[in-house]
Amino acid sequence: MMNPCVRFGTGLVMAVVAGCVGAQVPERLSEPDARYLLARTGFAPSPAEVAPWVGLTPAVAVDRLIAQASAASPRHPAPAFTAEPARVPYGQLPDDEARKAARKQAQDDTRALATWWLQEMRESPTPLAERMALFWHNHFATSEQKVQQPQGMYAQHLLFRRFALGSFRELLHAVSRDPAMLIWLDGNSNRAKAPNENFAREVMELFTLGEGHYGEEDVREAARAFSGWTVRRATWEAVFVPRQFDSGPKTLFGQAANDTMTTALDRILAQPASARFLVDKLWREFVSPDPEPRAAGRAAAELRASGWQTGAALRVLLLSDTFWAPATRGTLVKSPVELGVGVLRQFDIALDDIAPLEAFTGRTGQDLFLPPNVKGWPGGTAWIDSTTLLERKRFTERLFRTFENGDGAMMASGPRRGRLGKAVLGFDADGWLQPLGAWPDREPDPEVAHRIQAAVLAVPAVNPVPAGTVGLSYLRVITLDPAYQLK
Repeated sequence: MMNPCVRFGTGLVMAVVAGCVGAQVPERLSEPDARYLLARTGFAPSPAEVAPWVGLTPAVAVDRLIAQASAASPRHPAPAFTAEPARVPYGQLPDDEARKAARKQAQDDTRALATWWLQEMRESPTPLAERMALFWHNHFATSEQKVQQPQGMYAQHLLFRRFALGSFRELLHAVSRDPAMLIWLDGNSNRAKAPNENFAREVMELFTLGEGHYGEEDVREAARAFSGWTVRRATWEAVFVPRQFDSGPKTLFGQAANDTMTTALDRILAQPASARFLVDKLWREFVSPDPEPRAAGRAAAELRASGWQTGAALRVLLLSDTFWAPATRGTLVKSPVELGVGVLRQFDIALDDIAPLEAFTGRTGQDLFLPPNVKGWPGGTAWIDSTTLLERKRFTERLFRTFENGDGAMMASGPRRGRLGKAVLGFDADGWLQPLGAWPDREPDPEVAHRIQAAVLAVPAVNPVPAGTVGLSYLRVITLDPAYQLK
């Protein structure tokens, strides 16, 4: 039965039905509640991932998620190039052949870095840590295409991991002095006698306040406060050069002071709109497309009261009535990374080469370390058009087809094997289906079919599954349903 609070249009885009009454926070997590919480704060979870969370109170579960993510670290060593000395930007090389070779090397290194991160997402026992790193990568969107330094993109990524659920104030200050950000938004060319306003404008519009909460004078004066920084590319470090800094008084938000980068950033954060701006972005990432004013207001107040601890604000959102309301479930569209990583985690699909996943996210519009512009990926329904929806469906279709066909390697029992490009895949279809009362070669009865759909979809399927569809094919069919694009 379809969730009465969700209405689909054109087979995918959904709207919350006006007047649908939300539920309060549950006393204990049921299996569907636990699956929903883990899907929203990580990637689509497997039944085995869900089981330990069933029966916990929401507060205990959320606190555990945040604590685990705050202490997380990568499971695999980063690509070898990240430990090499910083390279000369290929755009600065005088020789065409050398420039072409260096550009190709930077592209290969960026793909290797993206592949490493996707592997971390696939295997991490603390997926919220990966989701928060991805959130900050989009919030402080920086692209290797202009930075021309994959090692620098990795260094920035480590900042996002370090402050994932910690102090937003400290993260903002660190990113403002990060070499990749200084290059990306031209902070390294901001001089007292030749001010560059790019970073000052974006730090207010995109990072802290939003449009309408600052004026052009504020941009000009903040740019003066941010002057004097440059990047030493040979050692990849940000350096403050006093003679290039505008030391005069600046009038920011109507008050004059001898601001530096540090004091100007803190004055921006002191503006009333700043906490709510960040909370609204967290809301759209983890709760629903439209922030609910009262719950978002409580989270913003907690963000300030906690000393800008992102985890404290997220906790308020995840324990709000709105988060747990039936109308909220299935209202967010999975990003390409969430979809690709999620299907591998949800069905515990093993693969010996993550490259096909990296290629898939690129084809569907989410090249890690290469966001489209300073605004990052817009997300939501912008992820879906006729081309990307076809690619998204093709990815899950190919995964399950290879297990159905076996690619010549399927065994009569035990894990099934197949290939996706050069990657060897493995899926224990029997082990996944049997706890639900299903079998790879049998059509599930209505009760079992309901259990399978509940374990896979955020909301009931839009389209009926054809009669006679057996267990393994049943999984393929429901991952092709529009509901599988939602979380």
